[in-house]
Amino acid sequence: MSRIYPILYFIGRKKYLIVSVLGVVIIGFVGENSILKHVQNRMLVREMQAEIDAYNMQYEQDEHTLKELQRNPKAITKIARERYFMKAEDEDIFVLSDDRKTETSGNETTE
Repeated sequence: MSRIYPILYFIGRKKYLIVSVLGVVIIGFVGENSILKHVQNRMLVREMQAEIDAYNMQYEQDEHTLKELQRNPKAITKIARERYFMKAEDEDIFVLSDDRKTETSGNETTE
């Protein structure tokens, strides 16, 4: 019983300090609005802002392409040939590749 009295005396004298430290710990690290959650949310906002910037850049490129298609009717055929590999009825298309084949050892098979 005599061991408890010094502990209670210490708690009684430092109660405001103990409550303040516990409050800071709970608010700073444990609660739903903790500093850790705040930092995680900031990082998430930065990632989402980067996505927004990428989508805005894609939108501007698509808007430019759309305006070009509305102004220039030959742009439709150009885009059809480049992106969708379309061709006119009276022409042949040859695709040339400048990839070099790598030599394989005797144990490997190529397909």
